[in-house]
Amino acid sequence: MLAAVDHVQLAAPAGSEDALRAYYVDVLGMTEIPKPAVLAARGGCWFGAGAVQLHLGIEANFRPAKKAHPGLRVTGIEAYAARLKSLGVSVTWDHDLPGHRRFYSEDPVGNRLEFLEPDV
Repeated sequence: MLAAVDHVQLAAPAGSEDALRAYYVDVLGMTEIPKPAVLAARGGCWFGAGAVQLHLGIEANFRPAKKAHPGLRVTGIEAYAARLKSLGVSVTWDHDLPGHRRFYSEDPVGNRLEFLEPDV
């Protein structure tokens, strides 16, 4: 029986770890989660915020996900979007999901991310 989503894994190109850390920690406000040594040898990074975990794994012949994406629920979406924009991150609002405010953005390697907050 399924109980929860443990994590979402996105792909990234070799050598992108520093850019990923700068984005996921400094921009999104997540914390880096140490990987077990056997997995750390493969490269990539893991990040968490509350119950949310995103794993970025290194993939040969990397191509960013343009349609597939994690949907990340946030609080204070207007302020969060303003923070991202002030740090030079693109924010594209989408008003097509009833009952929610949401926007899309991309991480530094081009993976699509959705940020959403239910209407009160």
